[in-house]
Amino acid sequence: MLDLEIDPKLAWALKNRDRFPVDVNAAAREMLLRVPGLGARAVDKIIATRRHTALRLDDIARLSPGLKRALPFLIAADHSPARLTDRSDLRARLTKPSRQMSLFA
Repeated sequence: MLDLEIDPKLAWALKNRDRFPVDVNAAAREMLLRVPGLGARAVDKIIATRRHTALRLDDIARLSPGLKRALPFLIAADHSPARLTDRSDLRARLTKPSRQMSLFA
């Protein structure tokens, strides 16, 4: 029963806000894969990199192009979302408004 108008990962994250934010330096792979904006390759790179150093936002930006969507759901060494996941307008902040396309242009 997810919102069909948005990305399924984002819909799941918004429905399960109690599980977020997750610490990018300590979270399990399965939980990082649930973060909107992080794909499997980015998560694998994050896990490999965090073995050597604590990740900061600029490190995550280099590893994943979807950092903007992931910010409210992640904690990093230099970032805490400050209860962004509790905001009632979070869905509107992360998605573009949908519009009906015309069949005849």
